[in-house]
Amino acid sequence: MITSLEQLDLTKAYTFKDYLSWKFQERVELLRGYVAKMSPAPTSTHQIISSNLHYNLGYFLQKKPCKVIAAPFDVYLPSIKGEGETVVQPDLCVICDTTKIKKQGCVGAPDLVIEILSLGNSRKEMTQKFQIYEQAGVKEYWVVYPYEQVIHQYKLEGDTFQALPIAEKTIKSQLLQGFEVDMDTIFDTIVE
Repeated sequence: MITSLEQLDLTKAYTFKDYLSWKFQERVELLRGYVAKMSPAPTSTHQIISSNLHYNLGYFLQKKPCKVIAAPFDVYLPSIKGEGETVVQPDLCVICDTTKIKKQGCVGAPDLVIEILSLGNSRKEMTQKFQIYEQAGVKEYWVVYPYEQVIHQYKLEGDTFQALPIAEKTIKSQLLQGFEVDMDTIFDTIVE
């Protein structure tokens, strides 16, 4: 039984089954089969933004079939083009096909994924996640830049993410018709 991250060979590819068997405290993701260490506890700014988005999405989705779920929550994405299985923990995800929600997490692509960047996120990691979400069929993807107070928004067109214009005052979901939230509400009470 794996009880410590140090017991893993980080150059080896792993599977969903392996991931589920690990019994250690460190937070990790599985990106195309390879272990990726997650940042330590997020900052208060990160958590405030997450809470603001979670609250607004949750309120909007009341009595609708979609569910919004916040991290830590595993999303299991199958191997694409033989590149290895993926387990990610997006900051927020919206799942409209609730049959994908299982005890251990979401099996298959969520409809909307929101990642809030932390200082520990590398460009390589975010590029890799962008490609993973795109190939998995995530319909809408938001990348939140907390300190710039900007959200990059992408919509899946065919099998390719298309960048949408950057919202200045209000951000609107392309997927969740009628959902919009003021940028000031999202970035309210940012802690320096």
